[in-house]
Amino acid sequence: MASGRAGSLESLRRLNRLRVIHALRDQGLISRAEIARRTGLSRSTVSSLVSDLQADGLVVEREEHGAAHGTQGGRPPILLSFDSSAGAAVGIDFGHSHLRVAISDLSSRILAERAVPLDTDHAAEEGLDAAADLVEELLAEAGIDSSQVIGAGMGLPGPIRQEDGVVGSSAILPGWVGVPAVGEMRRRLDIPILVDNDANLGALAELHHGIARGRHDVVYLKVASGVGAGIVLGGRLHRGASGIAGEIGHVQVGEDGHVCRCGNRGCLETMVSAARLLELLRPAYDTPLTIEQVLALDVEGDAGVRRVLTDAGRTIGRAVADLANSLNPELVVVGGTLGGSPTLVDGLRDSIDRYAQPDTAAALEVVPGALGVRSAVVGAVALAIARVAAG
Repeated sequence: MASGRAGSLESLRRLNRLRVIHALRDQGLISRAEIARRTGLSRSTVSSLVSDLQADGLVVEREEHGAAHGTQGGRPPILLSFDSSAGAAVGIDFGHSHLRVAISDLSSRILAERAVPLDTDHAAEEGLDAAADLVEELLAEAGIDSSQVIGAGMGLPGPIRQEDGVVGSSAILPGWVGVPAVGEMRRRLDIPILVDNDANLGALAELHHGIARGRHDVVYLKVASGVGAGIVLGGRLHRGASGIAGEIGHVQVGEDGHVCRCGNRGCLETMVSAARLLELLRPAYDTPLTIEQVLALDVEGDAGVRRVLTDAGRTIGRAVADLANSLNPELVVVGGTLGGSPTLVDGLRDSIDRYAQPDTAAALEVVPGALGVRSAVVGAVALAIARVAAG
């Protein structure tokens, strides 16, 4: 009983420490009193946890110069922030045809960032080697010694088994299926590695650094080579029992549709993926289009492009309406390469209004993401900072 009680108290303290870290990460500069208000923790608990973080060299006090001292005078408020000199974090985002790496200090300030193309059929070994090389290049560019790196977050487009970081069978990158991504990247970089689905990282980024700041019940949609959702409930990322919550791209929308990479027919992403939309547009245009050209034509008001994007948005919206009826979120953020299409977002909104319960639809805002194609790498950095700082 004694050891069980001690373990429970330790788990509670770790959870409370993580809540303090989230408040610090979200605000950048924040007082102890404001942390207590935001987390619901007592001031004495906050002070104790902050003292631990200071002792670990992660948090510093900063005096707010020029602030009003109050009607009674006295010292300006003492604010807290992560100590940017305490170390650095790495974010790694593997996409269908790209690799993006960012180096950040512990205050989430990006020090160096670069994206490079990857072959869509690349093997995991090739991608991991390229990422390790790019991390080393960017650390040198930022003037960061590898000994200062506290850890890395890594995003992959597919289901991730959380206990060992193994990539699931329906991943967009077939060369990664069954690969223990965490162990392989740790072997190359020799730092703590955390891995998650790219849509989950997009949700994390928009929640803490983007358009979803201050919201508590959010669905982040990544619409690109596939379709995935990152789900935030009560202000926390919801991964589900086996870590694969949000695989909305595999909702069946047609029994006689195309065969999906997951083995089923008629999955949502077989109808609205970037490759499928380009295929639909090809007969109407003299040369094959790129996604960048499609987005530009959308802004210009091209009738054919807008027809295809409207239909895609409405198809996605039908599945999102069912999800909204179950979860009752306050915000849907649309990201990924196609998330920047206002026509697709409008079509999605139309279907939600049509198929969701009226009260559910009325409470739900649908917006494009603020971080664009950078969302997964920003979320990967945030994941690394929060998890490693949590101890």
